[in-house]
Amino acid sequence: MNFDFSEEQYLLRDQARKFLDDRSPPAAVRAVLEDEAIAYDQGLWRGMAELGWVGTTVPEEYGGAGLSGEDLCVIAEELGRTLAPTPFSSSVYLATEALLMAGSELQKQQYLPALAAGERIGCMAVSEGVGVANAASMQTLAIDGVIEGTKVPVADGDVADFAVVLAGPGGGGDPSLFLVDLDDHSVSRKPVEMIDPTRSHVEITFDKAGAEPLGEAGQGWTITRAVFDRAAILMAFEQVGGAQACLDMATEYARNRFAFGRAIGSFQAIKHKLADIYIATELARANAYYGAWALATDAPDLPTAAAAARVAASEAYNLAARENIQTHGGMGFTWEFDCHLYYRRAKLLSLALGGERLWKDRLVSHLEARNSGGEV
Repeated sequence: MNFDFSEEQYLLRDQARKFLDDRSPPAAVRAVLEDEAIAYDQGLWRGMAELGWVGTTVPEEYGGAGLSGEDLCVIAEELGRTLAPTPFSSSVYLATEALLMAGSELQKQQYLPALAAGERIGCMAVSEGVGVANAASMQTLAIDGVIEGTKVPVADGDVADFAVVLAGPGGGGDPSLFLVDLDDHSVSRKPVEMIDPTRSHVEITFDKAGAEPLGEAGQGWTITRAVFDRAAILMAFEQVGGAQACLDMATEYARNRFAFGRAIGSFQAIKHKLADIYIATELARANAYYGAWALATDAPDLPTAAAAARVAASEAYNLAARENIQTHGGMGFTWEFDCHLYYRRAKLLSLALGGERLWKDRLVSHLEARNSGGEV
């Protein structure tokens, strides 16, 4: 594999960086963190919609930009670098992708234009609490066109207009996906406290809520896994962006903080911390590029690339956020410094899409299958 982004995509990255540096500085992130009444930065969301980011991969016939997954990877890295407090991943990586992958022509015409314009927000409701959801344990059921059950936690479920819900058929059998209007009177939402309040989560309870099938019956797991694989690559770019921001922050502090008459960056212990962050971040970047290549070529080993990117990026971001705090010393633990903003996001992202342990297990399974000559 020999992959790199195009000149146009690097220009897109530079434009995205300038926009986000201006519209999503730490002060804007803190405004969402410190005010419980603010779920996300609506001004930033409108700005991203005006730039066409929200509809990056939506075909032009549905009002989108008609760009590729690679273009979205470039944007995702910059979103992670600035901790953009918006429902971008839920609406763009998950809900929009599910509709593009499994939606009927009528559903695409109904949902995609509003999603691409940022006028509607979508989310995906799969988890049912602690542990990995599976057909045997799934309590959310769809029977006779209505859904009953509870999904928790659901990222951005409090601000979403609709949800893509995974539900079983009742009486056993494989689950399917459904579109549910979250403003329906039979749907209730309750906030769930998470480590990073700049990305809100809720518990959603469906009490015979109307459900519109999405995709073929019994294909819920297959579609969900395919959507999650693509989202994992995009989220890995967010994590790489966050890890790089931590490295930059730690390096800048180490250069300018003096102790015993010397910059602390000259001390061996600090040098090793920065080197460890750099190595982990570059390894994660390489795996994320592997994922971007798989997206660009629709490679058969996309699931392997997704798992590798997800694991490497989660480990890198967690390490970078932790060591950034340590590099700042006692000041790194204070509310006034921005270190904790990245630590919160690193922990939250490592739990998304099923958690790091799940993706490690998937990576091992994919590699074993490849080595045995089976499917990737």
